[in-house]
Amino acid sequence: MRILLVEDDDMLGEAVRDGLRQEGYVVDWVQEGPAALAALSTTAFSALVLDLGLPRCDGLAVLRWLRHNGHHTPVVIVTARDHVSDRIAGLDAGADDYLIKPFDIDELSARLRAVTRRVEGGADTLLAVGEVALDLRQRLVSFRGEPAALTAREYAVVELLMRKAGRLVRRTEIEEELYGFDDHIASNAIEVHIHNLRRKLGAHFITNHKGRGYRVDVLRAADDPQPLPPDAADVAPTTNAQSPTRAISAAPRGSGSTDSCAPRETTPRPRSASLKKAPLKLPSDMPTSVSEGK
Repeated sequence: MRILLVEDDDMLGEAVRDGLRQEGYVVDWVQEGPAALAALSTTAFSALVLDLGLPRCDGLAVLRWLRHNGHHTPVVIVTARDHVSDRIAGLDAGADDYLIKPFDIDELSARLRAVTRRVEGGADTLLAVGEVALDLRQRLVSFRGEPAALTAREYAVVELLMRKAGRLVRRTEIEEELYGFDDHIASNAIEVHIHNLRRKLGAHFITNHKGRGYRVDVLRAADDPQPLPPDAADVAPTTNAQSPTRAISAAPRGSGSTDSCAPRETTPRPRSASLKKAPLKLPSDMPTSVSEGK
């Protein structure tokens, strides 16, 4: 699940970004309203985590622009503005949820899951296709009743395909879901993930439609995991690396002005600029709580 985080406080934004990544989300972080508008104009996000006191363009102005232009992206406001009138204003402007700082990353993650379920029109936290089961709340995948050891990005691929079971998912759509603007994508990254998932969840769990994309067939039961012969869609996995842990807190700061809400065209970087060969990386271990900010 790919999230856009809009928070101008450096320490607070870093803590939220890293905490959500540890929860398995792909997070793009911007610090100004115009940069948020530019990102929302060019990229489909699963949800938006929005601070209100932003420089150059207030968070409510970003939210009103989003809804005025027909975007239905779920929005969770995170702010220290705790008056009832502030909450009413945020919800009436189009927010799906409103969270007061300080908050816990686990709570923010749960609220993100809730708002995305509502948008998708389903309340189930358990999905099953054949003999593969997915627990969205626990972020666990099982095959024939036994837990499957998946990496964070393998899990993200399974979640995306199972949410869209029976529908073809393009390779570019998977890339958009798994990688942020600053991530370097290995040339064979998606093939590596698909190869590993077929080995762990059955050779026929995911079908490859050459040149079109991948699909999980609703009526197909998963087969026994077994080694697959190498072909154009299955290659040997590469080694992943991890980053160190760092705890961060942030102090309160004042709200921003609304002098300009024009999108900044230089942010975000086009997706094509990220398609460079690089080792695959796993999310790092990060803190699960956030101190009070704006």
